[in-house]
Amino acid sequence: MGEYSEQTPVNIITGFLGSGKTTLLKGLLSAPDLADTAVLINEFGAVGLDHELVQNVTKSVLLLDNGCLCCAIRSDLQGALRDLLSRRQSGAVPSFRRVVIDTSGLADPAPIAYTLLAEPILQHHFRLGGIITTVDAINGGDQLRRFPESVKQVAVADRLIVTKTDLAAPGQLSALHASLRRLNKSAPVF
Repeated sequence: MGEYSEQTPVNIITGFLGSGKTTLLKGLLSAPDLADTAVLINEFGAVGLDHELVQNVTKSVLLLDNGCLCCAIRSDLQGALRDLLSRRQSGAVPSFRRVVIDTSGLADPAPIAYTLLAEPILQHHFRLGGIITTVDAINGGDQLRRFPESVKQVAVADRLIVTKTDLAAPGQLSALHASLRRLNKSAPVF
């Protein structure tokens, strides 16, 4: 395994459908400090659109539009990261210091993290940086009650970002925060 400081951190941005993952990513990538970021975008559906939203921000965007990333995680993620590493080493893509995986809204981030932690070649070059989960302030409470995917996304997060807070009633926000705390006591909520 490579030295920790030499490994490229891989951060996972996850969150249920419509929770603002791509908006968050676009905002983050516009910061000059994050100019050297490679992005892997996973989209669910026949026509991928998220890459169109971030492509003008970074040149190292790879679109995996073969379905939910967590469904075919073993071959697709390994192949994409190996290809990205090879392209960086050959100079085919600009050098990058970090990778961000923007998952589909239905993805379970745990298998993605497991792949990074367990696959020997990836372990040598990459490390898990963190899991950021976006939660929609308006629909998040209902999604947590109805969809197990959203519960998994919140439970494994290192950071929780509540979006659309300007549209939510104060009672709605406090109830959502209580739900988030029950599912994940350690992740800070922003």
